Amino acid sequence: MAEGSVTTLTSDIKTFAAGHGGAKAVIEYVGKRGARIVLVGEDGEWSDQFAKDTGLAREACEHAGVKVENEWERELLEQMRPSNDLWRSMSRRSMAR
Repeated sequence: MAEGSVTTLTSDIKTFAAGHGGAKAVIEYVGKRGARIVLVGEDGEWSDQFAKDTGLAREACEHAGVKVENEWERELLEQMRPSNDLWRSMSRRSMAR
């Protein structure tokens, strides 16, 4: 299957959800790139996937059994736990300015 296909995305989303006690998703339109699926696991870990459009992203989440949130709610943001690598990456960006 081509990268970003429904089958591939569904498989990747199911794998993430299974490894993190379930998951919720937020789909963001990112212009020509397509759509970004941000997955937030029940344990606070998060990941993202890319699809060619928002319709494909929603379809993959539906097939994977992952609920799609309409927007970033406070509870979902508070559930996310950024990794130490991400914190280091963000601090380097702000210090470089």
